[in-house]
Amino acid sequence: MLVLMTGSAIAQVLGFALTPIISRLYSEADFGEFSSFNNVLSIIGAGVCLDYTQALMLPKEKDKALNVFVLSCLLSGLCVVGVLIFWFAVPGFLQRKIHVESMWMLPLLLVAVLITGINHACQAWCVRNKEFSTTSSSQVIRSVANNSAQIGLGLNGGALPLIAGSVLADFLATINLARVAWRDLVALRREIRWERIWQLAKDYRDFPLYSASRNVINALSSGLPVFLLTQYYGIAVAGAYAFGQRLLWVPMGFVTGALRQVLFQKACETHNHGGRLLPLYLKTTVGLLALIIVPSAVTIFWAPQIFAWVFGAKWLVAGEYARSLILWLMVAFCNLPAILFARLIRIQRPVFFYELVLLAARAGTLYYGGIYQVSAGRTIWLFSLVGAIMNAVLIVMVGYALYKREGSPDIHFDLKTNE
Repeated sequence: MLVLMTGSAIAQVLGFALTPIISRLYSEADFGEFSSFNNVLSIIGAGVCLDYTQALMLPKEKDKALNVFVLSCLLSGLCVVGVLIFWFAVPGFLQRKIHVESMWMLPLLLVAVLITGINHACQAWCVRNKEFSTTSSSQVIRSVANNSAQIGLGLNGGALPLIAGSVLADFLATINLARVAWRDLVALRREIRWERIWQLAKDYRDFPLYSASRNVINALSSGLPVFLLTQYYGIAVAGAYAFGQRLLWVPMGFVTGALRQVLFQKACETHNHGGRLLPLYLKTTVGLLALIIVPSAVTIFWAPQIFAWVFGAKWLVAGEYARSLILWLMVAFCNLPAILFARLIRIQRPVFFYELVLLAARAGTLYYGGIYQVSAGRTIWLFSLVGAIMNAVLIVMVGYALYKREGSPDIHFDLKTNE
């Protein structure tokens, strides 16, 4: 955690230090178009490897995990081909969702999809091998490259420099991660066989069936606000929403990005050695809640003033939206253990149906606000409330599944013995 958070801290400090410059180079509409591109990429990227990158954490044997790694990389290439076919089969659909008219949009999207898939696979491999210093340095590389490119290319404004800078940063970070995987690929290349890849794909088929589908649905529900706010309130409102969400999630990602890798590795190790998962689940969930309470209170009281002072007066509205979003993001910050442990104990099916309900609830809230002409601020507040309730439901649902599987946590037994 310390190694990962050190790299994350450097990356976040650089990002925050340069954001006031970036916010003055680009408009709300530019950030709206950039967020539309990122949302399309996130939806595709959520299923790019069919989530076999999470499955490669599970085998005890390294050669089996390496075959799953190769499977993930091959699926990334197939996904790129699928996006290209869809682009030409349904002309104009993705362009309308991205809202960026540029001849470079298709090449950038295809490259970004391939990089996303390879990045997921390489990062999972580094986590499995406890190469946390490599993942930490990749965060710094991504932050430096992204912010430098967006500032250097952004003198004339527009969304394209924001997009190009982000793709370039992901590429450089992926190259850094790939060094670890390449070393093992060379050493164990004779263990990679098509029949083993096919067999492992069948053994872990619940990941593409439920986990990958859940990821795509979750990405779609997360991207809905930008798409529907653009439709009902305009690209500037969507850009202000996206900017506010981005600024809130960046410091949260400082913790969750490191915790995601360490916690999943630790949980897999505990599970493989027959240990109990419920105490670890409760400890991390409650710890995250304690960590987020004070920053959330600060955001609720002073977000608009902070945004206007640091990023410029035009971002006051983004601060208002951030104040509304904090309720949802606070609970989402605490549900990371629920997401990881649900995969580990293989309760993919109920979580999949949960995501369907979440998607319907979020979509219904946004459609209600748009159709009945509710103000953008109130619609975002309702969206945040629905997200908070649903994330709390997920935390309880996974905790109950662990309780049924293992019984009460150890601390309860100790108290009973003392009595």
